[in-house]
Amino acid sequence: MKTLLLCALCTAVLLASPVMAQDDQPTDALVPPTSASDYTAAQLDRVIAGDWRPAAQRARDVWRHPKATLEFFQLRPDQTVIEITPGGGWYTQILAPLLRDNGHYIAAEKQPATDTEARNDDSALRKLFVAHPAQFDRARIVTFDPKAPALGAPASADRVLTFRNVHNWAMDGTAGAMFKAFYTVLKPGGVLGVVDHRADAGASLDEVRRTGYLPVDYVVKLATDAGFVLDARSEINANPKDSHDHPKGVWTLPPTLAMGDQDKSSYQAIGESDRMTLRFVKPEAPANAASAR
Repeated sequence: MKTLLLCALCTAVLLASPVMAQDDQPTDALVPPTSASDYTAAQLDRVIAGDWRPAAQRARDVWRHPKATLEFFQLRPDQTVIEITPGGGWYTQILAPLLRDNGHYIAAEKQPATDTEARNDDSALRKLFVAHPAQFDRARIVTFDPKAPALGAPASADRVLTFRNVHNWAMDGTAGAMFKAFYTVLKPGGVLGVVDHRADAGASLDEVRRTGYLPVDYVVKLATDAGFVLDARSEINANPKDSHDHPKGVWTLPPTLAMGDQDKSSYQAIGESDRMTLRFVKPEAPANAASAR
């Protein structure tokens, strides 16, 4: 009887003891990210290093700072992100693969001006999607009329991002309409991220409109007039070597180098333009909004 009681006691002690790790378990096992920011950083590292990005595109990372910029815009791989007029797809090559599995990437392009243009559309972006289906098969393209832009269902996007586009809208008079469209398509609490060429402090829009550079205050006013709140500014994309005063405006500098070989080395030494980086937020609906109606 004593023997049986002793055996039962030993069994109970063993069952109550913590389970020990197996001797053959690896000591350097991968530890999952402890936060959403860790997860995003790891994902960004992977896509920025992606072999689908041409060498010439990667060479510009030193000027465009994609990881730091997207982290500043609080991007996550599970969001719905609209990139406005992405051109040849420099940021698309990072954003679309980042969002492919758990989020949604939408490229918003201007509508073709004519039916002939629409039939012959062979844009660099569409070529990119076809060439790399493993990264871009879930990316979408929507088109909009810049005079009356509609980018999707109201309150359907987590982020709207625009890189070096506002100066074009300032020149053609559509900037106000574009910012209102951004506000409409974003969810309450959603973020508008803006990067553009920065003019000298105190410069007026009329002074710089045709140079490609913009006054920061002008861009802030466009956003706040549309309903946004300026959440933060960053110097991520600043370039103190840029004097903002060049023969052919911002296009004098790389990557365009509009002066050709004339003084090319000096412009290359300056590098790409000095840029503002701004984060705006669409305010959350007031808690008492429903009761006020």
